[in-house]
Amino acid sequence: MAVKMRLKRIGKKKVPFYRIIVSDSKAPVQGKFIDEIGTYDPNTDPSTVKINEELAKKWLANGAQPTESVAKLLKQAGIK
Repeated sequence: MAVKMRLKRIGKKKVPFYRIIVSDSKAPVQGKFIDEIGTYDPNTDPSTVKINEELAKKWLANGAQPTESVAKLLKQAGIK
């Protein structure tokens, strides 16, 4: 089972809010997920990123592949 770290969009129309989740790569983006490791709010200035560092490192060590956008957020948070 290939595991990915990706963004799951929630929030109202024109007001995005994202959860950073770990899910099976074949699962739909808005479908089931394994674990939630953080949030990303692009509406604030500057953007707010909250990531549980322990969980993120655990999933990266277990082989989870972050998408490009999540990789940027992890780098911004100083995790990867």
